[in-house]
Amino acid sequence: MKALVYGGTGHHSWSDVPDPSIKDPEDAIIRVDAVTICGTDLHILKGDVPEVTAGRVLGHEAVGTVLEVGSHVRDIKVGQRVLVSCISACGRCRYCREGRYGQCLGGGGWVLGHTIDGTQAEMVRVPYADHSLHVVPANVSSEDALMLADILPTSYEVGVLAGQVSPGDTVAVVGAGPIGLAAIMTARLFTPSRVIVIDPAASRREQAIALGADHAFSPGDDVESAVEHLTHGRGVDVAIEAVGVPSSFEMCTELVRAGGRVANVGVHGEPATIHLEQLWIKDVTITTGLVDTRTTPLLMRLLSEGKLDVSHLTTHRFGIAEMQDAYDVFSRAGETGALKVALFSPEEAL
Repeated sequence: MKALVYGGTGHHSWSDVPDPSIKDPEDAIIRVDAVTICGTDLHILKGDVPEVTAGRVLGHEAVGTVLEVGSHVRDIKVGQRVLVSCISACGRCRYCREGRYGQCLGGGGWVLGHTIDGTQAEMVRVPYADHSLHVVPANVSSEDALMLADILPTSYEVGVLAGQVSPGDTVAVVGAGPIGLAAIMTARLFTPSRVIVIDPAASRREQAIALGADHAFSPGDDVESAVEHLTHGRGVDVAIEAVGVPSSFEMCTELVRAGGRVANVGVHGEPATIHLEQLWIKDVTITTGLVDTRTTPLLMRLLSEGKLDVSHLTTHRFGIAEMQDAYDVFSRAGETGALKVALFSPEEAL
């Protein structure tokens, strides 16, 4: 089969690799019908995730058709259309029993496209199929379901829930890429009084407003003064970092009020400064985390029932064999206006 293979920092290729096979009785083999690219994949290509070694098939988000299941798989059936979650879970270890699937001790967590071969391929082996796959309702398109593989649960869990967004809060989202836009959408479930977005790209600021943000600024604006004015001098209740660079994290700590919360969602490849000389007296809570995807069933239900509209998040579409072109478009989002790209198999495109 063909797959997107990581060749070391800055290198990737659409290459022939062996077809996946059942290695454990809890595995499933999935034909990839729709797949996308994540900002984390770009971090890998930059060398920010050294655990990913050359030869690894990248990708951790997909929708596909079950081709084969191991002898211990009970709930997932051949022929079902399923969402391949970015997180795999053994379902038995201490962390899985707490719903912290991202920290799975049994060989799960973020493994696809990280420590085992991932989804940017014609087929993928998924471990712990019963706990790591979600059947897609018939009224949900594969393209829309893709948004639940990573960005929606990540933004909701690591941003909105960890930040304890509550009715009436003022929320700042630093970064209006896919994660930031998903944070806006899911924060709105808790009726904040206003959502403020900061992003350098005018097109993303416009998209943020369209998805429910009340105010949008560029980092070049006097953001601190604007936020001070909007919050009557207090600062925001919750600041969600959705980029993964030091300046965006530090901006969050500057915008948050005393007693507020900073929820870091972005993947960081270099150190950021925490100004404890300023923060120690402010009772600020800072959270970090890897998504657990425990909310994926809830989000799937909201999507199926028309309570979430993710149709504006996919901006570019390709055939799966155009993976290299899709990476090029996605990596130049500032020029191309790309949010999420979706790639489809010939079977899905029919």
